[in-house]
Amino acid sequence: MQVKDVKKVVLAYSGGLDTSVILRWLQVTYRCEVVTFTADLGQGEELGPARQKAEMLGVKEIFMDDLRETFVSDFVFPMFRANALYEGQYLLGTSIARPLIAQRQIEIAEQVGADAVAHGATGKGNDQVRFELSYYALKPDIKIIAPWREWELTSRTRLLEFAEQNQIPIAKDKRGEAPFSVDANLLHSSSEGKILEDPAVEADEIVYQRTIRPEDAPDRATVIAIDFERGDPVAVDGMRLSPATLLTRLNELGRANGIGRLDLVENRFVGMKSRGVYETPGGTILLAAHRGIESITLDREAAHLKDSLMPRYAELIYNGFWFSPERRMLQALIDESQNSVSGRVRLKLYKGNVSVIGRESPHSLYSQDVVTFEDDQGAYDQFDAQGFIKLNALRLRLGAMAGRRGGRL
Repeated sequence: MQVKDVKKVVLAYSGGLDTSVILRWLQVTYRCEVVTFTADLGQGEELGPARQKAEMLGVKEIFMDDLRETFVSDFVFPMFRANALYEGQYLLGTSIARPLIAQRQIEIAEQVGADAVAHGATGKGNDQVRFELSYYALKPDIKIIAPWREWELTSRTRLLEFAEQNQIPIAKDKRGEAPFSVDANLLHSSSEGKILEDPAVEADEIVYQRTIRPEDAPDRATVIAIDFERGDPVAVDGMRLSPATLLTRLNELGRANGIGRLDLVENRFVGMKSRGVYETPGGTILLAAHRGIESITLDREAAHLKDSLMPRYAELIYNGFWFSPERRMLQALIDESQNSVSGRVRLKLYKGNVSVIGRESPHSLYSQDVVTFEDDQGAYDQFDAQGFIKLNALRLRLGAMAGRRGGRL
């Protein structure tokens, strides 16, 4: 390993065993000053112990930022305007958090005069790519330290030995083999590894932390209303809420009704397949609601174009290209489409399911006068359909006649 010439590094620090070991390893290996940065993205954990552990390890500059509102308003909501799903299912809860963490890390590095940043992502996963693409996009000359690709602590045993040698506190449940790893924020929780590595085996109920079993959800449906303005949710049941507070409320409703569970085998950007169990209760409700309001406010061709671009947009986020010019271009198109996406959607939540049961908007393109099966009072001349069909059938008829002449049917 060739050690970089580093004077000061900003570490993305959770306070857990891995990043605590990384903190001390950086001090020992690089003999540099380490600044820690811990982001509160709504992971639901007490962050005080992270500060205490950093202080115990001699860190003088400690940043702990509450980024929940920024996370939802500037990252989650723009993504949901696109109805983004990776490989048709994954709501990108981990993917969308990484660019914000990286952005704040770079801001802190510039503020404190650091010449390097470090993260705790492994060399097998997607997060290393997401962090580092973001770093380079925001500060092209930044030095990056990725300990999992550099050090010799290649096993859990060696990691624990290093922790003990350096008086790093080890939680009792970390001494054995952890059953699985968890990443969480206000949008979702993600569980991977260990007992989840065999995709043929159903995930144990202990994996699920944010939702009750659908079978245990109430036998009576919960009906809610979500108000949208220009594509973003602004109120639940008539009560206006800040972005983070609104998502928290939807999470509560989703949890109580067993909504948002996903057991997925996905294709990582680095090339391998992995199995993950995700819980996105509020996001699952929000996706259904947003598509519901778009169904009456978006022009057909605009909606179809947007849907055709969504897989590419989702893939960009999954692969770590949030700060790329192509994502920004797609975002501009998506945001333009949302100018008239305002109104109210009513939904029914019942035992793991979300159903849209009503939608209304001052910008609605739905015309009951035109679509009715009753007398439309001349709003639509059904005879016009004959010419429309004949014109669209012209190429089919010509092709069929040519096929007969060529011996094909």
